[in-house]
Amino acid sequence: MNGMWLGVTRTLKAASAELSGSARLVSTRRLSAHHPRKRNATGAAMSLNGPTDYSSVFRSVDLHSDTNNIEHHTSEISVTELIVRRGQTFKLTFKLTQPFNLSLDQLIMTVETGNDASEDLGTKSRFGVPDLSLHSASAKAAWKAEVQRSSSPETGVLVLVISPPADAPIGEYTLSASLKDKEKIVANFSVLFNPWSSDDWVFLPREEERWEYVLNEQGIIYRGGRDYISPMFWDFGQFEQDMVKICMKMLDLNVKHWLNPAEDVSARSNPIYVSRVVSAMVNSSDEGGVVMGNWGNDYSGGFPPTHWSGSYAILKQWYDSYYRSVRYGQCWVFAGIMCSVMRLLGIPCRVVTNFQSAHDTNKNLTIDSYFDYNGVMEKESRDSIWNFHVWVEGWMRRPDLATDGKYDGWQVVDPTPQERSEGLFCCGPASVAAIRNGEVNLKYDAPFVFAEVNADSVSWLVRSDGSRMKIYSDSRTVGQYISTKAVGSYKRTDITNSYKHREGTVEERKVFAYALDKIVNGSRMSRDAAGSGDRVSSPASAMSTVPPPDPSKPQLLIRFEEVSKPENGKDVNLRMILSSGSSATRTFSVNISVQAMKYTGQPDGNIQTEVTEQKLLPGKDLIVPIKVPFSVYHQYMIQRRTMSISAVITDLQNEDNVYLATNRVVLANPPLSITVSGKSKVNQELTAEVIFMNPINDTLRDCTMSLSGSGLIIGEEITNLPNLQPNNRFRITVVLVPYKSGERSLLVNFNCSSFRDIKSSCIVNIKP
Repeated sequence: MNGMWLGVTRTLKAASAELSGSARLVSTRRLSAHHPRKRNATGAAMSLNGPTDYSSVFRSVDLHSDTNNIEHHTSEISVTELIVRRGQTFKLTFKLTQPFNLSLDQLIMTVETGNDASEDLGTKSRFGVPDLSLHSASAKAAWKAEVQRSSSPETGVLVLVISPPADAPIGEYTLSASLKDKEKIVANFSVLFNPWSSDDWVFLPREEERWEYVLNEQGIIYRGGRDYISPMFWDFGQFEQDMVKICMKMLDLNVKHWLNPAEDVSARSNPIYVSRVVSAMVNSSDEGGVVMGNWGNDYSGGFPPTHWSGSYAILKQWYDSYYRSVRYGQCWVFAGIMCSVMRLLGIPCRVVTNFQSAHDTNKNLTIDSYFDYNGVMEKESRDSIWNFHVWVEGWMRRPDLATDGKYDGWQVVDPTPQERSEGLFCCGPASVAAIRNGEVNLKYDAPFVFAEVNADSVSWLVRSDGSRMKIYSDSRTVGQYISTKAVGSYKRTDITNSYKHREGTVEERKVFAYALDKIVNGSRMSRDAAGSGDRVSSPASAMSTVPPPDPSKPQLLIRFEEVSKPENGKDVNLRMILSSGSSATRTFSVNISVQAMKYTGQPDGNIQTEVTEQKLLPGKDLIVPIKVPFSVYHQYMIQRRTMSISAVITDLQNEDNVYLATNRVVLANPPLSITVSGKSKVNQELTAEVIFMNPINDTLRDCTMSLSGSGLIIGEEITNLPNLQPNNRFRITVVLVPYKSGERSLLVNFNCSSFRDIKSSCIVNIKP
């Protein structure tokens, strides 16, 4: 390294022709810090002071948005618009132009949500003071109001406590008031689910979990592979500007709303229904969805899925473009967005990653993989085992499944468009408790989710004549290290035991057989097949082969070991170790194939193949070195991080004895660092420094840096950078002005011609 540093400084005063965007970045942050915290999501004032045009009867109404929102845990969304949670009271103050006689007068209020609102559907309620049971006997969701002692009726001041029922539909509401034949719309406000209310189906008992799964805007999504679990910070940003409008618009654009808007709005009282709607709306496979999926290699017209570091930039782009699907996403992007929407709506939600996740298209709980004699995986199977798959869990009751609550709690909801469910590309909610016990007959989509964590893996060798030979069957490969972020920390929590009994136990096999019987004999839910960071490593382990069917044939044990940690930009070095209990020397033909792999388990290019003849001496291990040079794999791995090492080993003394072993390697990206200095206070400057060194002998071109982080940057800021010569480094400083207090994540994404979307992040505690 020649020690040369390329400095790029972005400050309020720094503005060159080459880096003029830097000045714009800080200017934007400074302005945002001095704007009101949130605009009114409905476009109407929520707090009215002074004379208005209501009439001679109504002077004004004070919605007490600041205090109400604090009590309803919505003040992070806004302190100016009223946002309340159902099943919890809130305060309004009416100021009238004349005295109010509690014995003679009656103030009648009406709340409505959606078009064609009705009491029978729960989308409209009439109530008043005094309460004379104004709602009809068939009213589905009855609101109430009480006059507080702090009122002064003789001066026309009525302080009211409003009680929305715990089963009210969520949504945007209008409030109208009628007094002495004068009726006016006096307010617009929003109603959300309430995990703090024991009467709400989304009630979550523990406060620390409510903070984590509803209020926390920062999180971690795990990716990589079972032996290469990689945490990636994700900014959910559910309380950023316009998020109420964005999420409500998602609900209004769903297909069921088009078909029957009145019933759709009414059904928004049910978190089960809402979670299915959100699952379908996050992806664009059905009309109007937020993100378009892409598992290919061409991302023109948008960003590759690896570009994104948070939900808000995607949701805002979708909303601002009049609901044009954002390009592009894959499973972790879909899951991150859905988690943001669910938390905003008030449904406790967490992102979950399943490693070695099965995609079972033919519903037989078996994933078949086919290899030729060179160890090359063929593409003929529609089944696959993904390195990882990401979905979300939403917390809710399931009285539709059982009256005793045994299926309540976490429910799998998956917005990645893999299969259709009731005609739409959505999945869930499927009870995790039901999955664990093999109850695949229960809605929604339990057979598909059960297979993702429980399917057996079968490997076949395809002979030159096209015939197939079963090499081994493995019941333990699928569904490993099911992971989510821990409550209150950035550690990983393994929740595999909540999905299934311990692998290999009698109970686990009994549940598998029970579920398979239900699937084979007809499940309630039919599904139609469709197209489809920094690393924390644990010791690499290979998929061990089992002996050929005839136990009298000699065994061969095969394992892979890393010589050094595999890193993109460097040669990959492993060794394959063969051992046998045979007392005679054995001679083998060893065919080793290296393929680039999509994380979905599909091959995406043959990197190299090597055939050698090896001798295994009695009582000794045979070590076969495997080297994959960067210069060889680079062109195949620009859009990928996973390579598969497959070995087909034939006993030359008896060519019917054929063994197969496979190992997946996930490359770590070169290091990218980000640090923060300065005063971490709202509306005061802080400085972030990003450092990256070019680790290869080629010039890095088309370099860009993206910064994001709710409370620090609105949306996403992308900066073009100069080319970076070999063994040189960027040193980029950025001045930010935080506009929210609390624990915040600053996320950086570096992209160039040779490396795609290298990410890093740091935690910043912003004081008020």
